[in-house]
Amino acid sequence: MRRNDREITEQNKMMEILSACECCRLGLIDENGAYIVPLNFGYEEVDGKIFLYFHGAAAGKKFDLIRMQKKASFELDRKHQLIEGETACTYSYLYQSIMGNGKIQILNNYEEKIHALRMLMSHYSDKKDWNFKKEQVEKIAVIKMEVTNWSCKEH
Repeated sequence: MRRNDREITEQNKMMEILSACECCRLGLIDENGAYIVPLNFGYEEVDGKIFLYFHGAAAGKKFDLIRMQKKASFELDRKHQLIEGETACTYSYLYQSIMGNGKIQILNNYEEKIHALRMLMSHYSDKKDWNFKKEQVEKIAVIKMEVTNWSCKEH
């Protein structure tokens, strides 16, 4: 990271920023280069490892690419604020951001899918014990990413 003075390395602060983010952009590779898709997400920390969860229709480009790839990148950001200046070079922008990569897979096990969906729903609500209809769970695809590397920055 070029600006070490803006790097956040304290795990609790990084988790706090992750928790406050509303959208995670998943980065995959296709025949034209980078393919980036914004997604709702859930997360959890287990024994010091971070797991991200996503869901969506079981068909389409995103899932075709995930089936072909074992790794992906991700990005989250929040707390955007423009700081005006007297000259163009004194303008700035405040933010918090997270970038990283990890091992990615589509979950097939029903119980793992339910767990991931509960993590996703608990991220956007105060409720953790969601119930899902089996036929709905079987129709959707659920993605799990084990984060292998991530960094956090704030200005």
